[in-house]
Amino acid sequence: MSDGFDIKELTDFEKKLIDLATTKMPKESKKFMRDEGTKLKKKTIAKAKQKVKKDSGNYQKSIKRGKVYKYEGDLSVRAYSGNPVAHLIENGHRIVDKNGVEHGFKEGEHVFEEAQKEFEQQYYSDVQKFIDDMLDKGL
Repeated sequence: MSDGFDIKELTDFEKKLIDLATTKMPKESKKFMRDEGTKLKKKTIAKAKQKVKKDSGNYQKSIKRGKVYKYEGDLSVRAYSGNPVAHLIENGHRIVDKNGVEHGFKEGEHVFEEAQKEFEQQYYSDVQKFIDDMLDKGL
């Protein structure tokens, strides 16, 4: 139901620069992560509109960006859905009638997973731009 991203593909030098930017310029780093979370949210909403049938639109409206937080020493942000049935749409569910008889299984749409995979390349390029901007500012 929620997805985020990590920085596995970045080089050690870039990781050290990001750590330095986080300690020296925490406001800019938090703002960057907030902006990236918003971009991920937009990508996820677009993917949800593409894949999920819209009855009331509550599923699409429930997709949100979380706050920036520290996870294992790094800044992180997540996109998630506050809808109570989002996990059923994302992961799939049994189709059961009112008498409790099972009629099959509805496969999950995996909206968050696919949005995350699509967003990764954009995220890596944005991180490199952020590093360049920090170096220009005199980090």
